[in-house]
Amino acid sequence: MIKEQIRLFCPATIANISCGFDVLGLALDSIGDEMVLRKVSSPGIKITGITGQDLPLETDKNVAGVAGMAMIKALEYKEGFEIEIHKKIKPGSGIGSSAASAAGVVWGMNQLMGSPCSDHQLVQFAMEGEKLASGSAHADNVAPAIYGGITLVRSSSPLDIIRINSPELLYASVIHPHIEIKTSDSRKILKTSISLADGIKQWGNLGALIAGLFKEDYALISRSLEDHIIEPVRSILIPGFDDIKKAALAAGALGCGISGSGPSIFALSKGGDKATEVAKAMSLELSKIKLNHDTYVSVINTKGIYILP
Repeated sequence: MIKEQIRLFCPATIANISCGFDVLGLALDSIGDEMVLRKVSSPGIKITGITGQDLPLETDKNVAGVAGMAMIKALEYKEGFEIEIHKKIKPGSGIGSSAASAAGVVWGMNQLMGSPCSDHQLVQFAMEGEKLASGSAHADNVAPAIYGGITLVRSSSPLDIIRINSPELLYASVIHPHIEIKTSDSRKILKTSISLADGIKQWGNLGALIAGLFKEDYALISRSLEDHIIEPVRSILIPGFDDIKKAALAAGALGCGISGSGPSIFALSKGGDKATEVAKAMSLELSKIKLNHDTYVSVINTKGIYILP
């Protein structure tokens, strides 16, 4: 029986995972937005309320509205939906705030319609919301939110997504300094070309990281979590980044880097206890410079978006 209303958990995500700029992402389980969707007879999408953040209710100015309307238009759907968005992920945090909204709405609409669309199609619709948020229709956050676990975007045009193995003992520690870095701004400072030497290092690490995840070889995962291209540029925007990374590695993290466009910083560890130690070490460094922050520890969320009771 198809439901008329559902409440969803829409996970935060870590994009790039060091060496996978714009192609790798993973879903978290300990932080995410909540969203309520209900079917209505009037056509289109109406956002009836947003809590937690001051975001536009206008359909064409909200990433959820834009993504949802892309789906309605493609399916020529004659009825509509009302949406409530309860934001727990701060915009500009680097852990997929816009992706949670864009992916959540199309996933939820698909459920209420009787699942006419594949996950692949849902990612394409959600990317339209990301285009509104950042100026580019990228899939590295919306893909893991919809597919769950860790995903690789082999190509954006045509869209080609591969789900990557998520080792059971792989945990993420995330620290979010209370500063905002807009994705669109962080893209402007990136170089438009790289050296062949840096390219060779980067795709070597990317290939090895994928192999390490499938083999569940934590030592290989650790050696591969290096970013020679994006991190050296973006890290200058994040206060205390170098000290936070050193503290995470000293505490036993497999690797540490910038989550998405920042300012959040992530570390991956083997086991929840180690991830908690790493999170404490990262938090201490930000406390030293008196910068307020949030800290999260999470297993990899292999379900992605899911229905709440």
